[in-house]
Amino acid sequence: MSKNQIAEATYSIPVSFRKMENLHIVFWLIKDISWCMVWRPLGIAMIFPTLIVSIIIAWRTRQFVSELCHNVAISFWISANAYWMISEFLKFDENIVFGNFHYKQLAMIPFLIGIILLAFYYLYWKPTHKDAIETM
Repeated sequence: MSKNQIAEATYSIPVSFRKMENLHIVFWLIKDISWCMVWRPLGIAMIFPTLIVSIIIAWRTRQFVSELCHNVAISFWISANAYWMISEFLKFDENIVFGNFHYKQLAMIPFLIGIILLAFYYLYWKPTHKDAIETM
């Protein structure tokens, strides 16, 4: 494929996918508002649709490595965010795991997995697959 064809390639999102992405934002906002307002049952309940929809979005966009990497990173972000929220709701966030590390800091594990995935994409995949049609 020539550079002009790559530059002119169009990525379109089916309406059903876009509706799911928009609903995902609603779930995510309700989860975070519940966290902010300390509405424990609603916040914890909203983890499931938020995370499930993010995984479905990642699966549906798997044909583009750029979309897959970014959407899986979002799923790890939501997982980290959800764990952090639960640790505060259940009041074990400030308990010490070891040394100076608290339980809420374990949220760094999924955050870092997401960062590593994006680093893989930008530092390895994208430079070594210059002819691949990607959305980023």
